[in-house]
Amino acid sequence: GVTRLLLTRIPFFKEIIVSSFCCDSCSWSNTEIQSAGRIQEQGVCYTLAVTSRQDMNREVVKTDCASARIPELDFEIPAFSQKGVLTTIEGIIDRAVAGLEQDQPTRRATDKEVARKIDEFIDKLRQLKEVKSPFTFILDDPSGNSFVENPQAPQRDEALVVTRYRRSPQQCALLGLEVDAKLPDAAEDLRDEVLQFNTNCPECNAPASTNMKLVQIPHFKEVIIMATNCDSCGHRTNEVKSGGAIEPQGTRITLRITDPSDMTRDILKSETCSVEIPELEFELGMGALGGKFTTLEGLLKDIRDLVEKNPFTLGDSSTPSRTGKLQEFIGKLQDVKGKAQAHFVMDDPAGNSYLQNVYAPEEDPELSVQRYERTFEQNEELGLNDMRTEGYEPQAASGR
Repeated sequence: GVTRLLLTRIPFFKEIIVSSFCCDSCSWSNTEIQSAGRIQEQGVCYTLAVTSRQDMNREVVKTDCASARIPELDFEIPAFSQKGVLTTIEGIIDRAVAGLEQDQPTRRATDKEVARKIDEFIDKLRQLKEVKSPFTFILDDPSGNSFVENPQAPQRDEALVVTRYRRSPQQCALLGLEVDAKLPDAAEDLRDEVLQFNTNCPECNAPASTNMKLVQIPHFKEVIIMATNCDSCGHRTNEVKSGGAIEPQGTRITLRITDPSDMTRDILKSETCSVEIPELEFELGMGALGGKFTTLEGLLKDIRDLVEKNPFTLGDSSTPSRTGKLQEFIGKLQDVKGKAQAHFVMDDPAGNSYLQNVYAPEEDPELSVQRYERTFEQNEELGLNDMRTEGYEPQAASGR
């Protein structure tokens, strides 16, 4: 057979694609329509009071996702039960009658009672075509692409009521759309999206890209992870920023390392956090290594790299005595990563650091978290002593 396609525009509506198939061998033909536009922002419901034969001739665009109802007969054509069609109200009734009559011969042979009831209902549908009594025709399309003709356009039609509505989550799912249980939020968009912006490589100054992602750490808070990759020199770096405010109290986290599995614990080390290992008489000051989101093993590796790559410690500028002490320190650091027991202490005056509790939400016997009041010097380093969040507006106005 041959299928013909026609793009046409319905006045006061939109463009549609009409497809027509015809077979020369058996003379079977079929006509369907498809919307030539996208799914609309809102669904649409047409309610027409049919009172005359002229109303039966109104053109109707019924998409495959639209449902048609006649409340007086408790009759409904469900969505996705028929292909989209460009027809009239009388044509929709004829298609419904043809569908009900299709299997009637089989029903009369197997279940006469059901066949008799369907015959009675078909007679009621045919009587609607004569419009001996008014009835209501309702066309509901969640995609918003169906249409019922208004013969008086652009004037208002008193017999036709057009209602637009917001789709429910179930209707969005039927249309294959993403279901939004709540209104979109800018913070939610950031959690689901990796932001990228252009920058320069800190090593070779070539153009590079930095990726930024907002991540929720379980049993803690949100953090911002930033990673820079340079295609020119291969330099890669990552940094972590706290996604929240400075906590009211500082935090001191102490972990007693007793097993090699402790090396896999997640660690968030903010820029304001200092690290201490008392058994090695080692202390890493605030700001060293920057912000890190890694594991305990990864942080110890970064500490080792920081020591080894410093030319004044293990390079040509180092002295033999200093080199020996640092080599001994690196050896002890390796023992901590393997079998030696030690204490790992994180002291963050801003309270934005985190060490994973593998027993969460229960207490970890090897992990202790102590909160303390910051000293004046710590508040000074964080810039909190000169920060005013209340009562600054009147003073600023008088100063001008």
